[in-house]
Amino acid sequence: MAKVVESLPAGTLIEGAEITPDELQLAVRNHSMPLEALRYPITPIGLHYLLIHFDIPFVDAATWELGVGGKVRRPLRLRLDEIKARPATTIPVTLECAGNGRARLSPRPLSQPWLGEAVGTAEWTGTPLGPILADAGVSDSGADVVFTGLDRGVQGGL
Repeated sequence: MAKVVESLPAGTLIEGAEITPDELQLAVRNHSMPLEALRYPITPIGLHYLLIHFDIPFVDAATWELGVGGKVRRPLRLRLDEIKARPATTIPVTLECAGNGRARLSPRPLSQPWLGEAVGTAEWTGTPLGPILADAGVSDSGADVVFTGLDRGVQGGL
């Protein structure tokens, strides 16, 4: 039996439903990796799990810059071509969503209802972060590196 609802506060469960409308919307944007892809040492392109919380921002590669600031002696701004000109390395990296398996928790947190398929291995190529941080001169009081992106949005009604 379907139940039509007009508008519910974020995180509200529909009577008799196992996921919320917010989670259903996340599930439309995201997908898990088919577990049979675990047979490959590198997850084939198109089979990686996706977790997209917010709208995907437009990034103009011609004007984009990486900013390194905070507890550094020499704040940096590097254009994409400057980053690509640095020495690069390729390494296999296995990624797993921190929420992998959350659908089995009780009580279950309200978010993407992953079972166990939010995992995959990719080969990543790029310049290591260490030399960039060395160029910026991390101060002795620097303890953590915080990454921020261009994606923005509302999550959980906030």
